[in-house]
Amino acid sequence: MQPQLDHLTVQAADRKASARMLAEILDVPWAEEAGIGPFSAVYVNDGLTLDFDQADRAFPVSHYCFRVAELAFDRIVGRLQDKGIAYRSTPHGPADGRVNTMAGGRLVYWGEPDGHVWEALTASYARRSAA
Repeated sequence: MQPQLDHLTVQAADRKASARMLAEILDVPWAEEAGIGPFSAVYVNDGLTLDFDQADRAFPVSHYCFRVAELAFDRIVGRLQDKGIAYRSTPHGPADGRVNTMAGGRLVYWGEPDGHVWEALTASYARRSAA
């Protein structure tokens, strides 16, 4: 079996609120208590869980990207709009409310209260450039 990423820990000032927000945007299940450790879990898919951990001090900002189907992408953008969450077409810079189409698919970035950068895309530019 090839190695597979099983879970990641995401630092958050309010682990429950951050986990809930991401789960709602992605339309996936989550739990306030993960059962093992002090985490709020977001069950991204059958093989990946994001465990939100309560941080009591400053932590580095991270970037997380999700490859999704076209219809799921449209729904994510719709949920961002419905929640009034600003989004942008580039990883850094102002929220321009646009979707990027320059990488052979569609992609969008958004931030959240802890400063992490989240991304949804329909085609992996990382995999394309490695091929």
